[in-house]
Amino acid sequence: MSEQEEVSIFGRIIAGEFGTEFVAESENVVAFNDINPQAPVHVLIVPRRQIRSVAELTRADDALLGEMIALVNEVAQKLGVAESGYRVLTNVGADAGQTVFHLHWHLLAGKTLGELA
Repeated sequence: MSEQEEVSIFGRIIAGEFGTEFVAESENVVAFNDINPQAPVHVLIVPRRQIRSVAELTRADDALLGEMIALVNEVAQKLGVAESGYRVLTNVGADAGQTVFHLHWHLLAGKTLGELA
């Protein structure tokens, strides 16, 4: 993150500014409930390091991606949706609907999810 770039709202959540309870966490990744859930289960999986989006990831981030996937699977098991199924998605850029420019994956579950548009 450059000196000129502000800390995202997710960075502030990760820093503990709002007292957000984590659903799960690892050394480099946290998971917490979305404040505007789009499904009965809607958890955000976010790296502690601010990365704007998937588009900024490189091969140097392979371990981080593995850690994010492991946390997704841990959250799905913990919340009881691993067997019934869940969706994991991310948005890249404003046209895709990205509103917080800090990489995050949405884990959505708890009901039958419709087709993607």
